Amino acid sequence: MSETGGTALPSESERRLYQGILDQGGRVAFREAVEQDPAGVLRLMELGLLAHDAVAQSLTAVNPRAVSDRISAELRAEGTRMLLRAEEMPALLEDLTHAYYATPRRADRSSVVQHVDRTEEIRHRVQQLASEAYEEELSLHPGGAGPAELLAGARERTRRFLERGGTIRTVYEPTALLDEPTVRWAEEVTGWGGRFRTLSEPFGRMIVFDRRIAVVPASADNSSAAFVEDPAVVSFLVDAFERDWERAERIQWGTAGLEGEGTVPVHEQVGRLLAQGLTQRSVAARLGLGERTVAAHISRLRELHAAETLFQLGWQMRGAEGPRDGAAGS
Repeated sequence: MSETGGTALPSESERRLYQGILDQGGRVAFREAVEQDPAGVLRLMELGLLAHDAVAQSLTAVNPRAVSDRISAELRAEGTRMLLRAEEMPALLEDLTHAYYATPRRADRSSVVQHVDRTEEIRHRVQQLASEAYEEELSLHPGGAGPAELLAGARERTRRFLERGGTIRTVYEPTALLDEPTVRWAEEVTGWGGRFRTLSEPFGRMIVFDRRIAVVPASADNSSAAFVEDPAVVSFLVDAFERDWERAERIQWGTAGLEGEGTVPVHEQVGRLLAQGLTQRSVAARLGLGERTVAAHISRLRELHAAETLFQLGWQMRGAEGPRDGAAGS
């Protein structure tokens, strides 16, 4: 039997019974119909497709359009009630949610730290923790935000988390400014209330959810992770994050990355300004970046151009730029 919403539609046998009543002029004796298919008669009466006349002891076919209009109205009303109920549900469970997060976890030393070795399992566990996070997500990501397809999958969850009052703080390396998916992700999440900074010093990967559980690498190649729930260890890791966060540099993500098709990457903009003779501080002011971020771009440019000094780099960048329009004929 097919269904629409929570209302079952007539089965094939019930449809044939209804059609047979129509073939007889739309009105039959109640006893005859019941003798033919008692369950079908009862079902059609429940749906309202047959009306029982107790005085005449007969059944009359009812216009299906009227029945469908009634059922549609009932479904819409039920849908509205369900939507309202869904909106009320978080508030109805708010006291239990607060109680859950306020209750100290039992220090079961056999399960304070759990090691997970498979990449897919690590990713699944992290996604689960992110979906359960209630107040705060702190993370250190040396390599940037991650693959674009993973960011797309986390987009709606992140937006809802921030809109309901959660906080997200993330630290990247300055090289993240050269990664388009990371720049676009940081720019979008910043618009929702997230906060991102870059840190030029070396730091390790880490995520902390609600200052309750931390995820850190358990191997050099990040193929294994440790999920830590010991309150003392988590508090230590949070303090380490706060120190890195204070040393990290604020970034104007709206202008830091690639703004559209054909836009010049930031490190090339830095090179062009150096070629014009601007100092590191002037370049930082012109692009709206911090001096440490510009220094990271300059370091990358020096490696690319094998320049030992800033003077050599500026000279080589001027050569790469070629003659200016005004000097084309000189």
